[in-house]
Amino acid sequence: MESFYLALAIFLLLNLFAGMWRVLRGPTAPDRMLAVQLFGTTAVAVLLLLAQVFGNAALLDVALVFALLAAVTAVAFVRLTRSNEEIEHDTE
Repeated sequence: MESFYLALAIFLLLNLFAGMWRVLRGPTAPDRMLAVQLFGTTAVAVLLLLAQVFGNAALLDVALVFALLAAVTAVAFVRLTRSNEEIEHDTE
């Protein structure tokens, strides 16, 4: 079962390369932000799988911190985007 978890973790890491294409190519800021959210979600999944494989409880804590940071990042992006839209709307 451990080899299955490791293979799944490697598969998820390979998916990050597909997400990197979206970060680099865009075309819009929300597209890039969704790709960054993919990185956060995948990192949490990989850490949870590795915690299961190695029996390391500390990796569960790190996964929890990454999940919280991903949520805060999404909220910050939305606030920044709305703030920029308001500024652009006021200057018109």
